This record gives sequence, structure tokens and C-alpha cells, in this order.
Amino acid sequence: MSQLPNQPAEGPPPTSADVARLAGVSRATVSYVLNDIATVRISEPTRRRVREAAVELGYVPHAAARSLRAGHTRMVVLPAVNLPAGPLHHRFFHELEAGLRRLDYTVVQYGSTGLDADDAPRAWAELRPVAVIAPGTIALTPQGISMLRRAGAKAVITLGPRPVAGAHALVMDQRKVGSCAIGHLLERGRRRIGVIMPEEGGLGLFAEPRLDGARQAARSHGALVEPLPLRYEEGAADRLAARWRTLGLDAVFAYNDAYAMLLMRALQDAGVEVPRETAVIGADDLMLGRLLRPRLSSVRLEMATAQPPADLVDRLVRHPGSAPEHHDLLRARMVHRESS
Repeated sequence: MSQLPNQPAEGPPPTSADVARLAGVSRATVSYVLNDIATVRISEPTRRRVREAAVELGYVPHAAARSLRAGHTRMVVLPAVNLPAGPLHHRFFHELEAGLRRLDYTVVQYGSTGLDADDAPRAWAELRPVAVIAPGTIALTPQGISMLRRAGAKAVITLGPRPVAGAHALVMDQRKVGSCAIGHLLERGRRRIGVIMPEEGGLGLFAEPRLDGARQAARSHGALVEPLPLRYEEGAADRLAARWRTLGLDAVFAYNDAYAMLLMRALQDAGVEVPRETAVIGADDLMLGRLLRPRLSSVRLEMATAQPPADLVDRLVRHPGSAPEHHDLLRARMVHRESS
């Protein structure tokens, strides 16, 4: 088999000694430069020469060896779960990963489907991460948190609707979404409000706190909040719409814009006027909702932190042993349009 042109023959991987010889420096200097150790004074021309030699040779530091020296990796584990999430979650994770890479962390998404509260920390600990950002779908225990710390994790952080004892917490309090939506409907004079509860698996983590927030907002006004289970299917929406007038509701807050659009179309097909008979609100403020007629009112979700999440993680890693911090990530804002 002929070799591709301009492709060097494979040989042993270059070492730091090779970089040192080409750059005319010691191996220690190579280590200081490529590991960005700022406590050692090295001139900028020398640093540039080392980096250029590393690029010319195709040398990259050995992560495992560096981890042995440091006692931990620069790895941040983001356990991945098969969980439908809205655009805010996708944007959060994109910005978090980009920011962590900018700060020279290696981000690893670890498939956690099927792992319970006992198995998950053990699986994550085997990677010797410097930090773990655990999803709210896995209920970390004090034993699990302790196991991760003994394995070298300097920061154990949870991401979910509520904090977990003993860990730092990035809290997305979904009660704010329900409270915001119901508050708007109450201002519009609605008093008998349905709340769409998705029957699809995994969404209860977000839907239940939204229902709690809706009930809290309605309680002080003596308003009725009625949970309405609904599958994300046209047939299910049509069946709910067919009996809508028997429910006696004058408004509905859907779990998100997708469910709101599904139900609003079914209501209109059943002859229920929106918003005269029934006001409809969603959440996420998707562009598609603005293209409907009437345009869909929606709760817009935004990040509330002043500090980028990656910088926050980096600070917690650099100051291990500090008391658990709780940071509220979520801000909810009502966007009123014609459907309400």
C-alpha cells in the first residue's frame, strides 16, 4: 500500500526531551512552559521557542503523567443524562464547556444512564476529575460526595431545581417559571387555570416545581390551579380540547411553548376561542410561538448569574474546602402577546 504524499512515516511519539533539544532548553523549562506554571520566571522569547518546537514536533503533554504529579486531572466531568431540556439548558452547557476549555480544563461528558445515587459517584471518581457537575436527576448522597472528594475532586457541584446538602449548587429554581406565568394570568383577571403536566418520562424534574410555583402564586388570590396531564401527541391534545368546556377553565399554562402550541391548535380546532374563552401561556419564548396567530405569550428564561459559570467552577476548584455555595441561575420574565 502506497503512503499518502507529504505524510511522515510513523515513529515513536515525541517526548519533552525532544522538545528540549530542539528548543535548546532543559526538560524542566519545557514542563514549566507547556504546563503554564506562572511561578517560574521564563522569558517570553524562551516560551515562544519552546511552544514552536512542540508544534514542529507534534508534541503534546502526557495528561496521565501530569495527573500523577498533581494528584488530580484538569478534567471536569459533566454527567450526561437522557433528559429533554429547553434552550436555556443547551445554552448554559455550551457556554460552560466553552468557558472551561478557555480556562484549560478538559470537559468530559460521561453517560450516566442507568447509574443510581450509589453507582454514579464511584463511576465518576474512577476518572479522577478535578470537578464534577452532577445533574439533578441523580440524587447525590453525603457518602457519594465524600467519595468524589477522596478521589481528588476539589469541587462537587450539583445542577438542578434545589441544592444538595454538602455540595456546591447551581440552582435553576423552576418554581419561578410557574409563579411568573400564573402571576400574569391573575393580572389579566383569570381565576380558573389549568397547568399542563407532560406525561413524557424525565420531565417531572422541571414540571413538578413549576406546578408548585403556580399553586403558590394562585393561593394568595383564591384562584384555582388544575393539573392537566398531557402526552405530546396530537390525538391526546384533541381529546383534551374536546372536553375543555366541561372543565370550566379560563386559562392554561403549558409546560413549555411546544406543549402550548400543541394545545392551542387543538383548542382552536375544537372551536374554543383564544384568548377570549381561554388564555394560553407557554415557556421558553421560542421564535415559532411568535409566528402563530394569536401570537403566543410565554415565560422567557434567562441566566441570572453575574459571574460566568466556568469562572465560578474555576474559583471553587482553586479554593477547595470552602463552605458549600448556592448560586441561583434562573430568572423568569413574562412576555405578553395576544394569546393571553
